[in-house]
Amino acid sequence: MTLKITHDPQSAFHAGEQAAQERVGARSALAHWGEKAIRPFFLEQHQSFFCQLPFIVASARDQEGLPWLTLLADSMGFIRSPDKTHLHLATHPIKGDALEQAFTKGAEVGLVGIELSTRRRNRTNGRIEAHDEDGITFTVSQSYGNCPQYISERDWRYVDVDESQTSVTHHQALTAKMKAWIRSADTLFLASGHSEKCDSTSGVVNQGMDASHRGGAPGFVTILNDNKLVIPDYSGNNFFNTLGNLLLDPSIGLLFIDFENGSLLQLTGRASIDWESEEIQKHPGALRLLNITIDKIVQLEQVLPLRWYLPKGLKGGLRVSNKTVESDDVTSFTFVSSLGEKLPTFRAGQHLPIQLSLTDNASLLERSYSLSNSPQDSHYRISVKRESRGLGSSHLHNTIQVGDIVQAKKPSGDFLLKFPTRPVVLISAGIGVTPLMSMLYNAVSFNSTPWVHFFYGARNGRQAPLLTEIKNLQTQENKAHLTVFFSQPNEHDHLNQDYDIKGRITAHAIQQQLDDLNADFYLCGPTSFLSELITELENLGVTKEQIHYEHF
Repeated sequence: MTLKITHDPQSAFHAGEQAAQERVGARSALAHWGEKAIRPFFLEQHQSFFCQLPFIVASARDQEGLPWLTLLADSMGFIRSPDKTHLHLATHPIKGDALEQAFTKGAEVGLVGIELSTRRRNRTNGRIEAHDEDGITFTVSQSYGNCPQYISERDWRYVDVDESQTSVTHHQALTAKMKAWIRSADTLFLASGHSEKCDSTSGVVNQGMDASHRGGAPGFVTILNDNKLVIPDYSGNNFFNTLGNLLLDPSIGLLFIDFENGSLLQLTGRASIDWESEEIQKHPGALRLLNITIDKIVQLEQVLPLRWYLPKGLKGGLRVSNKTVESDDVTSFTFVSSLGEKLPTFRAGQHLPIQLSLTDNASLLERSYSLSNSPQDSHYRISVKRESRGLGSSHLHNTIQVGDIVQAKKPSGDFLLKFPTRPVVLISAGIGVTPLMSMLYNAVSFNSTPWVHFFYGARNGRQAPLLTEIKNLQTQENKAHLTVFFSQPNEHDHLNQDYDIKGRITAHAIQQQLDDLNADFYLCGPTSFLSELITELENLGVTKEQIHYEHF
């Protein structure tokens, strides 16, 4: 199917991204979202995030204009952010790297900062302002955070590089060793770019670059032959940065990392997007496929000063102590230590990484679900919505029973309830209630919290997970207030008066319920919900500093 590519110059997304969003029906929902999520500067938290990383992934084009990726690493503190628009990297590419000569002044670059131990990441793109013996100075054009989905958790350590063991080789096709490497990979990075005329008179072309992360269970990348790969494209934020670039320019770069021995496998080639063929069904959970033709390969052996290792999971795993149906499509799972030990504490808003064994021979499938219980509890609880094409949610709903043991890692995540010294406003849509449920328990427990108001949105009473629990908590806590919105209430809802307002949550409706907007607002829900509501709240005078959100 040929996509018609048009461009709205007022959008934060370029023509290719807009065309991809239009293809899946997400363009209108993202109309104003880009301005909120994509910024021409680094937030203070992102400046701090980059500065404490031991490595960063970078994309650029070589002297022939081909896209590649590399990993830049050095001792802690090698990344500095002197102000909110710059990063300085006190390092250079390794000799023989495909991008050894690429980071010249004015070069377009995409960066991914990723902390595998906490599964945090931030993407940014921009230009090289300077490249000298002191390192590389980068100027940001766009910066935005990414959710932790599909990131495999790893810890790291420094090592001394033994140059006698390093090597750089060039290839035109995959070797047997490379194929084994790719088949075992649960992580890869993609480089893509888009071209647009900056000056209609001179015809100057700006080739913006982007670097993105992809992850899945080992074997998620399919090898067709010595020069062809298939990469599944799973659900994401619907920005379509990579796919949008590929609609304008099919050239692509790939980077695989051997985490155990510090080696890099750099590939460059061409990609085509499979939007709707029957082949997609062969890749569970995939919404689309990227078909890759490889043109050139650079293999760098044992060149990195870092080694990564998988962290130990919670000893003995977690035992399912309760399984509770919360609504038509949401079920809660309560976990305790299988060894009877005290569980690590968690903070309100964090998620629990769990590992599921779908079949005897398959690799473990890792998924993260928000914890929906009080951080003061001695157990963990996740409330999972069944997704029609969700491997993890389907397995939990259909297979996991009370008494089963599930492997898990310590809770993590940075969508957190701050220590509340002013009112707290929680706003959820659908399954977005889960992290906010935990925040509600936490907020009412603080004496410093003046009051908490929960704005709860669902379709109707049959699809309203955890609502009864929130109502019960409201009756117990004088400082807790609740307003329920049902967009499509049924007859039972009418008879029992289970909701307060018919329709969707709006900033105007919120304002009518609150005496004062001087509060901290926490939002969780689908991208379209967040896009509209954040814009409306800001129009009412709520500042960016007051708004905290997470989309799913």
